[in-house]
Amino acid sequence: MTFDPPPLLEASDEGLAAPALATSWKQDDATTWTFQLRHATFQDGTPVTAESVVTALDHANRASPKPRVLSDVELTARAVGADTVALTTKTADPVLPLRLASPALAVLSAKAYAADGTVSPVGTGTGPFRITALNGKTGATLDRYDGYWGGRAASAGIDVSWIADGTARANALRSGTVDIAEWIPTSQAGLLAQATRHEVPSVRTDSLVLNTGGGLFADPALRAAARAAVDGSVLVDSVFGGYADKAQGLFGPAVPWAAGKRAAVTGRPEAPDAAQVKASTAGKTLRLAAYTNRAELPEAASVLQQQLEKAGFTVSQDVREYTQMEADLLAGKYDALVFSRVTLLDTGDAVAYLASDFTSSGVYNIAGLKDPTVDQAVRAAAEEGDTAQRQRKTMLAEAEILRTDAVVPLVHEKVVQGVATGVEGVALDPRERSLITLGTRRK
Repeated sequence: MTFDPPPLLEASDEGLAAPALATSWKQDDATTWTFQLRHATFQDGTPVTAESVVTALDHANRASPKPRVLSDVELTARAVGADTVALTTKTADPVLPLRLASPALAVLSAKAYAADGTVSPVGTGTGPFRITALNGKTGATLDRYDGYWGGRAASAGIDVSWIADGTARANALRSGTVDIAEWIPTSQAGLLAQATRHEVPSVRTDSLVLNTGGGLFADPALRAAARAAVDGSVLVDSVFGGYADKAQGLFGPAVPWAAGKRAAVTGRPEAPDAAQVKASTAGKTLRLAAYTNRAELPEAASVLQQQLEKAGFTVSQDVREYTQMEADLLAGKYDALVFSRVTLLDTGDAVAYLASDFTSSGVYNIAGLKDPTVDQAVRAAAEEGDTAQRQRKTMLAEAEILRTDAVVPLVHEKVVQGVATGVEGVALDPRERSLITLGTRRK
């Protein structure tokens, strides 16, 4: 949301880096960039300086786990003046400015960073709204910060409630308890008044991620059987109520350049039939995970279970809140995950998603994929500075990933946002970065 502490830069609607705390930047050589900071203050009254940026980026580099946006880069920051920062990468990084637009690299004041490694955003950001209270997993209170460098917000403040259950979010909007409700479940969308229902194309792709590192799907033939069995098209209407498109790959219609540059997938093994799958998996159960944070995923998991069982697998489900299962997912304790992923969230650059999720060193590699050809294809895309060629190489890397059957794309979601008729100035953002803006207010 816009009230999040801004990072050094922002990503424009066109997917290009735009000024935020930095007003300008230049590339000094293949691995060094210099950023000029604007005159701004943190919400605790201290000035934004080059040292502030260095502190924030150093903390991100030391974090465990490391932010996904830094999964494929080694970054060193140093102050070269009160308001000038030099950033150096171990190897050339053509999209470093976009990387610095990630919300995960927000710049906070020095007091935000405790000695024990914890970080508090309460009153330590630079955005148009100051967090005054953070109530665990239930909500937050924000007041307008009149010292914001970008201008004065129209609203005096925001009360935020985190409601995990999608039906409850929709009910809260219908009852007038809230003015804005994010991610209305498709099962509830038709129950909203048409004037409050806003459909937005999304960069979110839902997939079946297969654990290639151990268990049943360490076997490429069984991955091929799962890929052949799963049909995402049946989910479009039965689960998503029409608010989705059948997946054509990892990137959907909200990434407009992807379709025209998509490469053919070759080299996949032939899928065994149901009898062969039963023989290969005798006495073994496919552990299928889904999480409740997104209302459609457990329902999708039930449909996929039926498809997989028809293909010869014995399937058991584990459905929980995502935070309760993330560690187990990263540790490879499931065979498959029904996963909803925003493919351009971290940087606005598609390569960062591929690197974090599917390369041998990726910090979010739930699939456990370690494939040298995939690593090489992603690296080639990452090293490309020309935009058109970078896009072409990204789609070549997509084809190599799909060849492994580590992931089976299902659908490209559409977002349904709920906004009360008495509210204006809400951002409807396919990338899910912005919602509250300077102009958001009750009429």
